[in-house]
Amino acid sequence: MTLLIIADDLSGAADCAIAFAGAGLSTVVTLDAAHDTGAASVVAIDTDTRRLSVAQAGERTLTAWQTLRKPGQRLYKKIDSTLRGNWAAEVAALQPHVGLAIIAPAFPATGRTTLNGRVMVNGQPLETTDTWKLEHADRSADIASMLGDAGLRVAKLSLEALRGSSAALLQHITEIAHSEADALIVDAETTEDLRTLAVATTTINAPLFWVGSGGLARELAALPYLLSTPAQTPVAPREKYAPTLVLVGSLSSVSERQCALLKERADIGELVVPPAVLRQGPAHGDWAGWELRIRAYLRGGDDLLLRIGRDDAFNPAEGAQLSTQLAAMVRPHFAHVGGLVATGGETARAMLGAAGIGSLQLLCEIEAGVAFGLPISTQDGHRPGVVTKAGAFGTDHALYAAWLHMNNAVEPARYSADPV
Repeated sequence: MTLLIIADDLSGAADCAIAFAGAGLSTVVTLDAAHDTGAASVVAIDTDTRRLSVAQAGERTLTAWQTLRKPGQRLYKKIDSTLRGNWAAEVAALQPHVGLAIIAPAFPATGRTTLNGRVMVNGQPLETTDTWKLEHADRSADIASMLGDAGLRVAKLSLEALRGSSAALLQHITEIAHSEADALIVDAETTEDLRTLAVATTTINAPLFWVGSGGLARELAALPYLLSTPAQTPVAPREKYAPTLVLVGSLSSVSERQCALLKERADIGELVVPPAVLRQGPAHGDWAGWELRIRAYLRGGDDLLLRIGRDDAFNPAEGAQLSTQLAAMVRPHFAHVGGLVATGGETARAMLGAAGIGSLQLLCEIEAGVAFGLPISTQDGHRPGVVTKAGAFGTDHALYAAWLHMNNAVEPARYSADPV
C-alpha cells in the first residue's frame, strides 16, 4: 500500500504516520512537498495551515495533494481530534477530487470519542473544554455544521449502524458513496469501532478518503493485508554523543505535568525564556544573555529543557512567532545537539526549519503519539535524533520517556513502578 497523509501541523503528521512505520512500512514526514521523500510507502506532509485563512488553507492542502499524489495511492487527511484549525475547508478542497470523505476524528485511547456527530473529550462535550474555549470562544463544535459551512453535504453513520452486520455496513457506506453526500460523519466510542470502520472502508470499491486523527490511522496500519511492501531495515539505536535538547513551546497543562516529571527524574537543566524577549527578538536587550545561557548548556554537553514562558500579554495566535524566535535563539548552537525532543507542532517545525531539516524518516514510537525519527538530509550534514509530540498530548511520562530514549537509558527501578 502507498499512502499520502496530509496534516496541518508537524507533530500531528508524525503522530499519524508513526503507526505505519511501526507496521513495517517505510515512512517519511516532510515539511514541504519539494523535499526528498525517497521511495517511502507512506509520506506525511505538514502543510502548516492551522493559522492560515480558510481560503489559504484549502488551497495549500489541495496543492500538496496534487504535488505528491501517485497512481494507486490512498489519501488520509489528518485532523486534530479536538477539531482545531481549518480542517473543514481543507476537506472541502480535497473532496471533489478524491471522493467521499470518511469523517472519524475519534481517538478513544486518548479520551476522544464521537457521539451523535459531536466530539466528546473524556465524556464531556468538546465545547466545554478549556482548549476549545481558549481558541474558539463561542463557536459551535458540531461536525456537521462545520462541514456544512464549508459547502459539503453530509450524511451520518450511527454507532448502531457501525456495530451492525458487516454486510449491511458495507452496503450502507457504498450507497452513501454513490449518493449526493460529500462526507460521512462516523460515530465511534471504542478502538473496536474504529477497527470496524477501517476494515469496511478498505473493502468497498468506491472513491473515498479518510479524515481522522491518529486513532483511525492506527487501525488502518494494523490491517495485515495492507502490508504489501517490504519492511524497512531496522536502525540500530543511536549513540549518545551530544546533549539532548527538550524544546517545549506548548503551554498546556499536559505539558506542564510532563516537564515537572522530567525535571524530577532526569539529569537536565532548565531555562524558561520570557515571551517579551521572543516577541522583540534580537533587538531585545536580554536576547544575547539568553542565547549565552543556551550556549553554555549545549556547548558544555549538558542536557537542557528549554521552554517558552507565559505572561499576561499571552495570545494563542502568537505561538508560531514565539516558536520561530526561540528556534532562532537555539540555531547558532544546534550543531552541538545530539537529540531533539520538540513538544508542539509549531515548535517542532520552527526548530527543524531553522536547522535546515526538511524531512524525517520515522523509526519507532516511544509511547502513543510520541514519534522518533532521523533527518533524511540536512543543510550541514548534522543528523540528530528527533522526537515530536503534540503539546496537549501524552501521559505525564512522555517527555521523560523521550529523554530516556535519546540517552539510551533505562528507567531506574525506583521510578518504574510509580504511577504517572
